[in-house]
Amino acid sequence: MGPLTFRSAAVGRLYQAAKAEKTIQARALRLLRSWLSPAQRAEFDSRGYFEVVGGDSGKRYRIRRGISGNVKEIDEYGRLGKGWCFVPLGGLVEGDVMLAQKIALETDEERALGIANTFPGPIRWRLPGNRPSERRSSGARL
Repeated sequence: MGPLTFRSAAVGRLYQAAKAEKTIQARALRLLRSWLSPAQRAEFDSRGYFEVVGGDSGKRYRIRRGISGNVKEIDEYGRLGKGWCFVPLGGLVEGDVMLAQKIALETDEERALGIANTFPGPIRWRLPGNRPSERRSSGARL
């Protein structure tokens, strides 16, 4: 590849990157990131979700990337629990929906959850006949 061809390819990639930064989705994610704390921003950048604390109950919630069904309650042991589905009106893009969910949970949690649909959290399997209070006699572990 000659110097002129290499330079043309580099300019083309730079142009495409600058164009992508001006999309609605990119602007919405920049706005969301500007509202996140440094810890939330780091978590979002590395894991694709961030956690918020409900303004009314003090419960923790995980908001993952998405536009619906993307909010999960977190119990006192850090396990994911019941899911919540609530979305602002207007057909917004992902970053704007997530920001609206964050603000709603932090400032008016009770009202937000009052209109939300719920769905069950992860299933925790147990062995048949095994109750948490019973001990296994074989010493086998799962």
